[in-house]
Order: sequence, then structure tokens, then C-alpha cells
Amino acid sequence: MVLLNATEIMELIPNRYPLLYMDYVDAMTPGESIIATKNVTINEQFFQGHFPGNPVMPGVLIIESLAQAASILILSSPDFKNKTAYLGGITNAKFRQMVKPGDVLKLHVEFVKQRANMGIVAAKAYVNDKVATSAELMFIVAPTAG
Repeated sequence: MVLLNATEIMELIPNRYPLLYMDYVDAMTPGESIIATKNVTINEQFFQGHFPGNPVMPGVLIIESLAQAASILILSSPDFKNKTAYLGGITNAKFRQMVKPGDVLKLHVEFVKQRANMGIVAAKAYVNDKVATSAELMFIVAPTAG
């Protein structure tokens, strides 16, 4: 079951191609958690140079995918409607396995703490039910510029 498709995701977060790393949202409990999906394909722009002959998704883009899932969770709250969530910090990031073309990233994000317009989420990216990447992400929500 798809809770939000790509078009609905773009209504919540400002990211667009080539920096939108989210295909759909599988499940979400507002104010608590989200599970979203990023299908990794050989057509990704970053595979042209990372690495020729051995395509591997850069770790920073896995973190960005997790941050986008967190943004969807955060910005789906009525308190933050029409605002933007910014990544304010990354702690305890661990990269446990390579992510390659054909993999399906399942992005799991849960609120750890929230105070006013700041908070922390626990984030894990899974491939085949194994943790590929995990981190704690700090976010700051601010009015949308422009």
C-alpha cells in the first residue's frame, strides 16, 4: 500500500530532480514514524562517477534520502504546514553495507525528541531487511523562503 506517491511527496518537501531521493511513502504515523522507499536504479546520475565499473550509492546520498523521509514526517504535522525542514546535524552515522543498482532502500525514521521547531530523529536505511546505514539526524524547521 502506498500512502504518498512522488507527486504528493513533492507537495510536502521542496526537493526536485535530480535531488529528490524518494519514490513513495509506505506507512506513516504522524508525529511518530515513517517508512518510505527509494528504488535505486542504474540510471541514477551519481552512478556515472561513483564508481565507474563498480556503481555504489554514495553514503551522503543515503543520509540525504533518510533526511528527506524525516522531512516528510516532520512537515506532515499541522504545526509545520508550509514550512521547510533543514538538516541541522548528523550523529552516530554508520555505513554497514554498500547500496548498489537494483537495491530497494526502505527508509525508517522515528522521532526521538522534539522541542518547538527543533528535534532529533533516529533513521535507518534497510536493504533486504538488513541495516545498510543508520544515523541520528537533527532538524530545524523554519518558514519557507520566498
